[in-house]
Amino acid sequence: MLIIGELINTSRKAIREAVETRNAAYIQEVAKQQEAAGANYLDVNCGTMVGQEIECMEWLVNTIQEVTDMPLCIDSPDVNALRAGLTLAKTTNGKRMINSTTAETGRYQAVVPLVREFNAKIVALCIEDAGMPETAEDRLRIASKLIDDMAKEGIEQDDIYIDPLIKPLSTNDKYGKSVLDAIYAIKQKYPAVHLTCGLSNISYGFPNRAVLNRLFVVQTMTVGMDGYILNPTDKAMMGVVYAGQALLGNDRYCAKYLKAHRKGLYE
Repeated sequence: MLIIGELINTSRKAIREAVETRNAAYIQEVAKQQEAAGANYLDVNCGTMVGQEIECMEWLVNTIQEVTDMPLCIDSPDVNALRAGLTLAKTTNGKRMINSTTAETGRYQAVVPLVREFNAKIVALCIEDAGMPETAEDRLRIASKLIDDMAKEGIEQDDIYIDPLIKPLSTNDKYGKSVLDAIYAIKQKYPAVHLTCGLSNISYGFPNRAVLNRLFVVQTMTVGMDGYILNPTDKAMMGVVYAGQALLGNDRYCAKYLKAHRKGLYE
Protein backbone atom coordinates (compact mmCIF):
# COMPACT_ATOMS: atom_id res chain seq x y z
CA MET A 1 0.00 0.00 0.00
CA LEU A 2 1.43 3.34 -1.08
CA ILE A 3 0.33 6.41 0.89
CA ILE A 4 1.11 9.76 -0.72
CA GLY A 5 0.87 12.59 1.81
CA GLU A 6 -1.18 15.39 0.28
CA LEU A 7 -0.62 18.25 2.71
CA ILE A 8 2.21 20.23 1.04
CA ASN A 9 0.01 21.94 -1.51
CA THR A 10 -0.29 25.70 -1.93
CA SER A 11 -4.03 25.37 -2.50
CA ARG A 12 -4.08 25.09 1.30
CA LYS A 13 -3.96 28.55 2.85
CA ALA A 14 -1.35 27.80 5.51
CA ILE A 15 1.02 26.18 3.01
CA ARG A 16 0.66 29.07 0.56
CA GLU A 17 1.45 31.57 3.30
CA ALA A 18 4.49 29.54 4.37
CA VAL A 19 5.77 29.43 0.79
CA GLU A 20 5.18 33.15 0.25
CA THR A 21 7.07 34.05 3.44
CA ARG A 22 9.64 31.26 2.99
CA ASN A 23 8.71 29.81 6.37
CA ALA A 24 10.89 26.72 6.11
CA ALA A 25 10.19 25.59 9.68
CA TYR A 26 6.46 25.23 9.00
CA ILE A 27 6.93 23.29 5.76
CA GLN A 28 9.46 21.02 7.42
CA GLU A 29 7.14 20.33 10.34
CA VAL A 30 4.32 19.34 7.96
CA ALA A 31 6.73 17.05 6.11
CA LYS A 32 7.92 15.39 9.33
CA GLN A 33 4.36 14.97 10.61
CA GLN A 34 3.34 13.15 7.43
CA GLU A 35 6.41 10.92 7.57
CA ALA A 36 5.75 10.04 11.21
CA ALA A 37 2.10 9.33 10.42
CA GLY A 38 2.97 6.67 7.84
CA ALA A 39 3.25 8.37 4.45
CA ASN A 40 5.48 6.64 1.90
CA TYR A 41 5.76 9.63 -0.45
CA LEU A 42 5.25 13.35 0.00
CA ASP A 43 3.31 15.17 -2.69
CA VAL A 44 4.78 18.59 -3.51
CA ASN A 45 2.40 20.94 -5.29
CA CYS A 46 2.72 24.69 -5.73
CA GLY A 47 0.56 24.98 -8.82
CA THR A 48 -1.34 27.98 -7.46
CA MET A 49 1.86 30.08 -7.44
CA VAL A 50 1.34 31.35 -10.97
CA GLY A 51 4.42 33.03 -12.38
CA GLN A 52 6.54 31.82 -9.45
CA GLU A 53 5.96 28.09 -9.57
CA ILE A 54 9.41 26.95 -10.67
CA GLU A 55 11.16 29.01 -8.01
CA CYS A 56 8.66 27.87 -5.36
CA MET A 57 8.98 24.24 -6.40
CA GLU A 58 12.76 24.37 -6.09
CA TRP A 59 12.52 26.01 -2.67
CA LEU A 60 9.97 23.49 -1.44
CA VAL A 61 11.93 20.45 -2.60
CA ASN A 62 15.16 21.72 -1.05
CA THR A 63 13.42 22.73 2.17
CA ILE A 64 11.70 19.37 2.61
CA GLN A 65 14.88 17.42 1.88
CA GLU A 66 16.74 19.23 4.64
CA VAL A 67 14.74 17.20 7.19
CA THR A 68 13.70 13.99 5.43
CA ASP A 69 14.94 11.53 2.82
CA MET A 70 11.41 10.44 1.93
CA PRO A 71 10.81 10.12 -1.81
CA LEU A 72 8.82 12.95 -3.37
CA CYS A 73 5.86 13.02 -5.70
CA ILE A 74 6.31 16.11 -7.86
CA ASP A 75 2.88 17.48 -8.71
CA SER A 76 2.23 20.23 -11.23
CA PRO A 77 0.26 21.08 -14.38
CA ASP A 78 3.42 22.86 -15.60
CA VAL A 79 5.99 20.58 -17.24
CA ASN A 80 8.79 23.03 -16.47
CA ALA A 81 7.91 22.96 -12.77
CA LEU A 82 7.86 19.15 -12.91
CA ARG A 83 11.36 19.17 -14.37
CA ALA A 84 12.60 21.62 -11.75
CA GLY A 85 11.31 19.45 -8.91
CA LEU A 86 12.47 16.17 -10.41
CA THR A 87 15.97 17.54 -10.99
CA LEU A 88 16.37 18.31 -7.28
CA ALA A 89 14.49 15.36 -5.81
CA LYS A 90 16.73 12.71 -4.25
CA THR A 91 16.33 8.98 -4.76
CA THR A 92 17.90 7.79 -1.51
CA ASN A 93 14.84 5.82 -0.40
CA GLY A 94 12.89 5.36 -3.60
CA LYS A 95 12.18 6.53 -7.10
CA ARG A 96 10.82 9.96 -7.82
CA MET A 97 7.13 10.09 -8.71
CA ILE A 98 5.33 12.39 -11.15
CA ASN A 99 1.77 13.55 -10.59
CA SER A 100 0.53 13.34 -13.30
CA THR A 101 -0.12 12.53 -16.92
CA THR A 102 -3.37 11.77 -18.75
CA ALA A 103 -4.22 10.19 -22.10
CA GLU A 104 -4.71 13.69 -23.53
CA THR A 105 -2.28 13.99 -26.41
CA GLY A 106 -0.52 17.17 -25.33
CA ARG A 107 -0.12 16.21 -21.69
CA TYR A 108 0.99 12.68 -22.49
CA GLN A 109 3.62 13.82 -24.99
CA ALA A 110 4.95 16.40 -22.54
CA VAL A 111 5.14 14.25 -19.41
CA VAL A 112 6.12 10.76 -20.54
CA PRO A 113 9.60 11.84 -21.69
CA LEU A 114 10.19 13.03 -18.10
CA VAL A 115 9.17 9.60 -16.78
CA ARG A 116 11.85 8.02 -18.94
CA GLU A 117 14.49 10.68 -18.30
CA PHE A 118 14.17 10.53 -14.51
CA ASN A 119 13.22 6.82 -14.28
CA ALA A 120 10.19 7.93 -12.29
CA LYS A 121 6.96 6.40 -11.15
CA ILE A 122 3.93 8.00 -12.81
CA VAL A 123 0.38 8.73 -11.76
CA ALA A 124 -1.81 8.47 -14.87
CA LEU A 125 -5.34 9.85 -14.78
CA CYS A 126 -8.16 8.33 -16.83
CA ILE A 127 -8.80 11.46 -18.89
CA GLU A 128 -8.63 11.55 -22.69
CA ASP A 129 -8.91 14.19 -25.40
CA ALA A 130 -12.68 13.61 -25.49
CA GLY A 131 -12.99 14.39 -21.79
CA MET A 132 -13.59 12.60 -18.50
CA PRO A 133 -14.97 9.05 -18.25
CA GLU A 134 -18.52 8.30 -17.18
CA THR A 135 -18.54 4.51 -16.95
CA ALA A 136 -16.30 1.67 -15.82
CA GLU A 137 -15.88 0.71 -19.47
CA ASP A 138 -14.63 4.21 -20.30
CA ARG A 139 -12.10 4.01 -17.49
CA LEU A 140 -10.83 0.60 -18.54
CA ARG A 141 -10.47 1.71 -22.16
CA ILE A 142 -8.51 4.86 -21.22
CA ALA A 143 -6.37 3.02 -18.67
CA SER A 144 -5.58 0.33 -21.24
CA LYS A 145 -4.43 2.94 -23.74
CA LEU A 146 -2.23 4.62 -21.15
CA ILE A 147 -0.65 1.37 -19.97
CA ASP A 148 -0.12 -0.04 -23.45
CA ASP A 149 1.30 3.22 -24.81
CA MET A 150 3.69 3.57 -21.87
CA ALA A 151 4.81 -0.04 -22.32
CA LYS A 152 5.90 0.91 -25.85
CA GLU A 153 7.99 3.67 -24.24
CA GLY A 154 9.72 1.12 -22.01
CA ILE A 155 7.91 2.10 -18.81
CA GLU A 156 7.41 -0.84 -16.45
CA GLN A 157 3.90 -1.59 -15.25
CA ASP A 158 5.17 -1.61 -11.67
CA ASP A 159 5.95 2.11 -12.06
CA ILE A 160 2.45 3.03 -13.25
CA TYR A 161 -0.26 4.21 -10.86
CA ILE A 162 -3.59 4.52 -12.65
CA ASP A 163 -6.03 7.04 -11.18
CA PRO A 164 -9.53 5.95 -12.24
CA LEU A 165 -10.79 9.49 -11.67
CA ILE A 166 -13.24 9.59 -8.81
CA LYS A 167 -16.17 11.93 -9.38
CA PRO A 168 -18.62 13.18 -6.74
CA LEU A 169 -21.40 10.84 -5.76
CA SER A 170 -23.53 13.95 -5.24
CA THR A 171 -23.69 14.47 -9.01
CA ASN A 172 -24.49 10.87 -9.97
CA ASP A 173 -25.43 8.07 -7.60
CA LYS A 174 -23.69 5.49 -9.83
CA TYR A 175 -20.24 7.12 -9.76
CA GLY A 176 -19.04 5.14 -6.75
CA LYS A 177 -20.01 1.81 -8.27
CA SER A 178 -18.50 2.67 -11.65
CA VAL A 179 -15.13 3.39 -10.01
CA LEU A 180 -15.22 0.11 -8.08
CA ASP A 181 -16.02 -1.82 -11.25
CA ALA A 182 -13.21 -0.01 -13.10
CA ILE A 183 -10.61 -0.73 -10.42
CA TYR A 184 -11.48 -4.42 -10.47
CA ALA A 185 -11.39 -4.60 -14.28
CA ILE A 186 -8.07 -2.75 -14.57
CA LYS A 187 -6.43 -4.93 -11.92
CA GLN A 188 -7.71 -8.10 -13.59
CA LYS A 189 -6.33 -7.06 -16.97
CA TYR A 190 -3.06 -5.58 -15.69
CA PRO A 191 -2.21 -7.24 -12.34
CA ALA A 192 1.25 -5.64 -12.17
CA VAL A 193 -0.13 -2.09 -12.51
CA HIS A 194 -0.96 -0.08 -9.39
CA LEU A 195 -3.94 2.15 -8.69
CA THR A 196 -4.20 5.34 -6.72
CA CYS A 197 -6.63 8.21 -6.34
CA GLY A 198 -7.57 11.46 -4.68
CA LEU A 199 -10.16 9.78 -2.53
CA SER A 200 -12.14 12.69 -1.09
CA ASN A 201 -13.74 13.65 -4.41
CA ILE A 202 -16.30 10.91 -3.81
CA SER A 203 -17.91 12.79 -0.92
CA TYR A 204 -17.84 16.32 -2.34
CA GLY A 205 -21.15 18.10 -1.79
CA PHE A 206 -22.39 15.70 0.89
CA PRO A 207 -22.62 15.90 4.70
CA ASN A 208 -20.63 13.46 6.84
CA ARG A 209 -17.87 13.37 4.25
CA ALA A 210 -15.43 11.54 6.51
CA VAL A 211 -17.80 8.58 6.80
CA LEU A 212 -18.13 8.23 3.04
CA ASN A 213 -14.38 8.63 2.52
CA ARG A 214 -13.46 5.94 5.05
CA LEU A 215 -15.99 3.45 3.75
CA PHE A 216 -14.88 4.08 0.18
CA VAL A 217 -11.29 3.33 1.18
CA VAL A 218 -12.38 -0.11 2.34
CA GLN A 219 -14.46 -0.73 -0.79
CA THR A 220 -11.74 0.37 -3.22
CA MET A 221 -9.06 -1.57 -1.34
CA THR A 222 -11.16 -4.73 -1.57
CA VAL A 223 -11.29 -4.56 -5.40
CA GLY A 224 -7.60 -3.79 -5.91
CA MET A 225 -6.72 -0.18 -5.05
CA ASP A 226 -3.23 -0.16 -3.57
CA GLY A 227 -2.41 3.53 -3.26
CA TYR A 228 -4.05 6.69 -1.94
CA ILE A 229 -3.32 10.40 -2.01
CA LEU A 230 -4.58 11.52 1.38
CA ASN A 231 -3.85 13.22 4.68
CA PRO A 232 -1.81 10.65 6.64
CA THR A 233 -2.20 12.63 9.87
CA ASP A 234 -5.91 11.73 9.82
CA LYS A 235 -5.72 8.95 12.42
CA ALA A 236 -9.16 7.56 11.69
CA MET A 237 -8.40 7.25 7.98
CA MET A 238 -5.02 5.65 8.54
CA GLY A 239 -6.58 3.27 11.05
CA VAL A 240 -9.00 2.13 8.38
CA VAL A 241 -6.14 1.63 5.90
CA TYR A 242 -4.10 -0.53 8.31
CA ALA A 243 -7.12 -2.56 9.41
CA GLY A 244 -8.22 -3.07 5.81
CA GLN A 245 -4.81 -4.30 4.75
CA ALA A 246 -4.68 -6.74 7.65
CA LEU A 247 -8.13 -8.14 6.85
CA LEU A 248 -7.24 -8.56 3.17
CA GLY A 249 -4.11 -10.55 4.01
CA ASN A 250 -1.78 -7.80 2.79
CA ASP A 251 -0.06 -7.20 6.15
CA ARG A 252 2.34 -10.02 7.01
CA TYR A 253 1.57 -11.27 10.53
CA CYS A 254 -0.63 -8.16 10.84
CA ALA A 255 2.56 -6.36 11.85
CA LYS A 256 1.58 -2.90 10.62
CA TYR A 257 -1.84 -3.13 12.24
CA LEU A 258 -0.31 -4.16 15.56
CA LYS A 259 2.31 -1.42 15.32
CA ALA A 260 -0.44 1.13 14.68
CA HIS A 261 -2.26 -0.18 17.77
CA ARG A 262 0.84 0.11 19.92
CA LYS A 263 1.36 3.69 18.71
CA GLY A 264 -2.13 4.54 19.95
CA LEU A 265 -3.73 5.03 16.54
CA TYR A 266 -7.00 3.46 17.68
CA GLU A 267 -7.45 5.35 20.94
